[in-house]
Amino acid sequence: MVEREINKTHSTPGKYVEPGQDYDRDTQYIEDRITADARDGWPVEAGRYRLVAARACPWANRAIIVRRLLGLEDAISLGTPGPVHDERSWTFDLDPDGVDPVLGIERLQDAYFARFRDYPRGITVPAMVDIPTGAVVTNNFPQITLDFSTQWTQFHRNGAPDLYPEALRSEIDEVAELVYQDVNNGVYRAGFAGSQKSYERAYNTLFNRLDWLSERLSTQRYLVGDTITEADVRLFTTLARFDAVYHGHFKCNRNKLIEMPVLWAYARDLFQTPGFGDTIDFQQIKDHYYQVHRDINPSGIVPLGPDASAWLSEHGREELGGRPFGDGTPPPPPHDGEKVPDIG
Repeated sequence: MVEREINKTHSTPGKYVEPGQDYDRDTQYIEDRITADARDGWPVEAGRYRLVAARACPWANRAIIVRRLLGLEDAISLGTPGPVHDERSWTFDLDPDGVDPVLGIERLQDAYFARFRDYPRGITVPAMVDIPTGAVVTNNFPQITLDFSTQWTQFHRNGAPDLYPEALRSEIDEVAELVYQDVNNGVYRAGFAGSQKSYERAYNTLFNRLDWLSERLSTQRYLVGDTITEADVRLFTTLARFDAVYHGHFKCNRNKLIEMPVLWAYARDLFQTPGFGDTIDFQQIKDHYYQVHRDINPSGIVPLGPDASAWLSEHGREELGGRPFGDGTPPPPPHDGEKVPDIG
């Protein structure tokens, strides 16, 4: 789900900025949940659901990371649309013949229409799709990852970390909400601002929050507690895209990430942690933003830089202590077919 993705009332290709207006994200998602008790009619069941998640999208990237960290690859299959969609929806142009090999569809919208014949909102990723019916179950991205942690426990790998520990949930939720409002969505509010005033307000809010995060992370390795949690996953996907996209394309240019020492070291620490950097495809990220958002990049030209190899440089965050996976262990290498290009 990148921004407001295309729907029947917002169907102009590359149109994301409303002149004179603040950017207002549509957050009305399909709220069904896949749970252990099947409260919404969707039981946790290995092999039944397919996670459709474009690597280009930061919101979808969260779900890919959490699925990897918890070892849910054998229980939940992964479909990856290409980075560039049109006014109709995300397409499976990376797959042979442009068809998802499990769902048998060319466009993600087919799964939405299989559930709701006249679905009126954005065709967004990530989406959990029921394989037997081909119908989307939910696109409620904040809840999807929490349910991976709390509802799919019977299918977690041995050594899976606790990304949403019960004792820290209130703090994780509080920090994650600040990060969402001011950073995750903040870059979009700057990039899709329809007026100078809207842009400056979003810009200032974003960098004030990044300064706050820098101060918080200057004395602790992770955002909440001494292990990686859901809060870190949510911040990481924005930081991973910052210099490649948000600094220039979205005009978030007070500083590059590489010019913010604490956040840059923190981001590199996570990138080099199994389950994070091995989900990132910088070329797909750039292809998406620069080719899809034609109203702010009319030429569709995709920049060649920045040099991604710096993500592999030493970060020194181990000195702050912390245990990345708590009492657990790192995930094994990505499954065949789910590897991203090497930047080393």
